[in-house]
Amino acid sequence: MNNSHKKTGLLFGSFNPIHNGHLILASFMRSFTDLDEVWFVVSPQNPLKEKSSLLADYHRLALVRLAVEDHPSIGLTDIEFKMPKPSYTIDTLTWLSEKYENRSFVLICGTDVFSSFKKWKNYQTLLDQYLIYTYPRPGYAMGDFENHPKIKSFEAPLMEISSSFIRKGIKQKKDMSFWMANNVYEYIQEMHFYEK
Repeated sequence: MNNSHKKTGLLFGSFNPIHNGHLILASFMRSFTDLDEVWFVVSPQNPLKEKSSLLADYHRLALVRLAVEDHPSIGLTDIEFKMPKPSYTIDTLTWLSEKYENRSFVLICGTDVFSSFKKWKNYQTLLDQYLIYTYPRPGYAMGDFENHPKIKSFEAPLMEISSSFIRKGIKQKKDMSFWMANNVYEYIQEMHFYEK
């Protein structure tokens, strides 16, 4: 393994909108683990789900771009926008691994995913080929995956911040400026996102 090889953590989500909880988690994983960088993988709207509360894909991407622009070791990718929908995690990881040969990718997820992990497409292949770094979600145990050699647990601080709470606050004309990066909040206000 040469020195230019980067260990890159991936955080998947719709980020509707991206908030400080997401950024703190990314920063924690970057600072307190052996990851060199963390990327947000912005997921496009699932065509099977009609969600009027979901901001258009390119707007959510723009907000994530604003949120990370001053943080060189935190990035983003819109790879899933270019893939067949619905996109599956294993396919995204495969595409990224082929596109960025100088990186090894690590999946970052909350312990809540393990309640349905066996239903994921090719979950066994995913575990064979990639590491998973988890953070605690209250009320969710690791189950069968408790001491799996490819899964490492990290005690990231619990952030009780949700995008739906933020959307609700904006709709009710509350001051939500402390919940997200300043430039993200300003852009949301300028564009009148989530007001209806």
